[in-house]
Amino acid sequence: MHILVVLPNWLGDVAMCTPALRALHQRYPHAQITVAGRRIAVDVLEGLPGIANSVVLPARPNFMEMIRISRQLKPWSRDLAIVFPHSFRSALLAKLSGARRILGYNRGGRSWLLTDSIEPYREEGKIQPVYMAQEYSDLLNAVDVKPDNQGLELVADDQEIEAVRNHLSRTGPVVGFAPGAAFGPSKRWPAERYAAVANDLHERIDAQCVLMTGPGEEDTRDAFLEAASVPIIQCHGGSPTLARLKATISQLDLLIGNDSGPRHVAVAFDVPVICIMGSTKPAYSCGPYEKGEVLRIDVDCGPCQQPVCKTDHRCMTGISPELVANTAIRFLP
Repeated sequence: MHILVVLPNWLGDVAMCTPALRALHQRYPHAQITVAGRRIAVDVLEGLPGIANSVVLPARPNFMEMIRISRQLKPWSRDLAIVFPHSFRSALLAKLSGARRILGYNRGGRSWLLTDSIEPYREEGKIQPVYMAQEYSDLLNAVDVKPDNQGLELVADDQEIEAVRNHLSRTGPVVGFAPGAAFGPSKRWPAERYAAVANDLHERIDAQCVLMTGPGEEDTRDAFLEAASVPIIQCHGGSPTLARLKATISQLDLLIGNDSGPRHVAVAFDVPVICIMGSTKPAYSCGPYEKGEVLRIDVDCGPCQQPVCKTDHRCMTGISPELVANTAIRFLP
């Protein structure tokens, strides 16, 4: 049996689809499961059991590119294609690949591309937000796949872990800071406030403060480092990769970050998280497997689900560094 899985685009969503991937492998242990997605999606799943092949897809391919890619996918999608993203393009790619059966949610006017078009969760006729790990697992009910309720799962490379440990000392809790968010600035608590928390935790409990930023987050990184008055560890050696990010997060005692990808990577490694949440709806990302606490305040304009705040960003600026630091200490050894 050949099964193609079209992966979500965002790092956090990919981490949240791992319970569904594991359950799929458990139900069809002899199937050849191929995952296809953007580079970030394929890389974060590196080392995960049950995946036979990985195919990197370009971002937003045009029709001719999709024809070329579909020919590459054709041997791996013969029996079933599972489409996790909601986009029309992802369902079209599965259709072009020639899969006999195509499973996905009825979103974006694409139901005619799917052989198994599953209705999203609704209340009073309106689509409602659902924890993404549950949404992905629920989709697989149609192919007799049941969740094992064991949570998110990722694998860190042993050599990468050893490289991270070389940056850390043997004393003081290891606290990671992830001040970025690819979705947009509305999700980002100010970098200077993250630095203030690092300063506080280092002075109070001798915390080892690890900064994690990725490509395109140089301004956030620089603002954090400029505001920090204590030693800040960066484990990536100047070239951040997802392999090093996974290894770094796996060695933390606590992660402090926005509602972004590293949060869900931490959940996969059973690392407690202090999540500072502003513009996004908690229902999408708050699940039963997370340890730690979500810090958010209700405002009359939110959650807006917009990448850029149109007012004064009070959903985030109303959260103080003192609150974050005090909350963090409760979850540290």
